[in-house]
Amino acid sequence: MTIAHDDVRVDERSTSVSTMSMAAALNLALADAIQSDPEVVVFGEDVGALGGVFRITDGLTARFGEERCFDTPLAESGIVGTAVGMAMNGMRPVVELQFDAFALPAFEQIVSHVAKLGNRTRGVVRMPLVIRIPFGGGIGGVEHHCDSSEAYYAHTPGLTVLSPSTPQDAYSMLRAAIASPDPVVFLEPKKLYWTKGEVDTSVMAEVGTARIARDGTDVTLLAYGASVPLALEAAEVAASEGRSVQVVDIRSLSPFDDATVTAAVRATGRAVVIAEAPGYASVASEIQARVFERCFEYLEAPVRRVTGFDTPFAPPKLEHWYLPDVDRVLDAIDSLHWEDECREDES
Repeated sequence: MTIAHDDVRVDERSTSVSTMSMAAALNLALADAIQSDPEVVVFGEDVGALGGVFRITDGLTARFGEERCFDTPLAESGIVGTAVGMAMNGMRPVVELQFDAFALPAFEQIVSHVAKLGNRTRGVVRMPLVIRIPFGGGIGGVEHHCDSSEAYYAHTPGLTVLSPSTPQDAYSMLRAAIASPDPVVFLEPKKLYWTKGEVDTSVMAEVGTARIARDGTDVTLLAYGASVPLALEAAEVAASEGRSVQVVDIRSLSPFDDATVTAAVRATGRAVVIAEAPGYASVASEIQARVFERCFEYLEAPVRRVTGFDTPFAPPKLEHWYLPDVDRVLDAIDSLHWEDECREDES
């Protein structure tokens, strides 16, 4: 049997490397999880026959039946509340909330119950629950469709918060999230759904780790989700101008991989944090603070941030002004006291 998605057909029994989109990788991860564990169920608004707004669940109902992948009413609080009851009784629900801002009606369930039941019961009741949320801009969406609310979840103790930037990580991290005994908010950068890359289904991810996406010696760019390809693009341009730029893909917003990030920034002495969300009281702010606390004596310049603006998300025709871009990243790199270093070298 095969799974058809985009221009890729993947044999369900094969673990060979295949090239596919991030959307296809997520679809394959869900299919493999359903097939390997009878307790895994997938549900949400329009995830059944339609296959979800972004077709991430395409074909799962036809293949596994409505008892394993099914539609729900338009009630996000009810979707997550139902998942809580399932998880409390030994199942592994994976729910899809259609867009980032659409998840807010379920926020009380997520903060008051999903995140706290393990602590409330001293670990007796576990929450093997995954909440999938498409997030971020870059698709020309209207209000409530392109928000970046990751700070709400990362700020909530008891939640693991992950965001992949490659098809490989989309597959491996989602499989790891579903296998986790604790709740995971899985933020999918919708801008990257159609980007393609190699996926090896035999590779499993370790939750809570960052990865070095590009080596460099002069400055470290710290990014996650859709900001990672932007950081890599900026690093290429900077390289043509004589700067050696390292890129770290944070991947896990909570728990945070301080060891990898600290080692990277200490090695270069300069850092820029890139994120689409507004900068005030953000994940980017937290990353900046952690770097300052752990790397202060190694820094050659202040840690800069390149983020969205502190306004509601822009209308579709203006979002290119709102989202971070290569020029803003390069400006931040150029502000890192390079002139002071040159004067010291000359003396």
